[in-house]
Amino acid sequence: MRSYPHNSPEAAARIVALVLISDGHVCSSEFDILDQLGAERELGLEPQLLPHIVHTLCEDLLAGGYATGSLMDNVDDSTLASLMAEISDLALRRTVLRLALAAARADGHLAHGETMVVEAARHHWQLVDGEEPSAPKSTRPDQWRAAATTCVTSG
Repeated sequence: MRSYPHNSPEAAARIVALVLISDGHVCSSEFDILDQLGAERELGLEPQLLPHIVHTLCEDLLAGGYATGSLMDNVDDSTLASLMAEISDLALRRTVLRLALAAARADGHLAHGETMVVEAARHHWQLVDGEEPSAPKSTRPDQWRAAATTCVTSG
């Protein structure tokens, strides 16, 4: 998987993108809410770059995959830790988590895969309750198998 500079807009956007694809698809309501919140501006991205970040994340996950299972099957704890380690700035962490949660909730529910990524961010970034809205608690018995099966972006 490609790496981005520490605390870069691309590294931050990739965490949001991971939440977007973690339920198996990216719907227009997720991009709509991110657009309404000015996500690209808040993350420091050039306009219209977020869909490109989603696409490159999917490419990276497919390149590391084995053509079976879901894209999220290729995201283990080590990969999550590596991605989360690229963001150390507390304000940026809070922004990423806020935007990721807004996108995840755009369709009216928080899917298992979305919850897993949000929980990983909260754990790795050691954000405590009260700093950001809490995601529902869940366990990880099946290691992402209930999460994404495809990566489709729609406008």
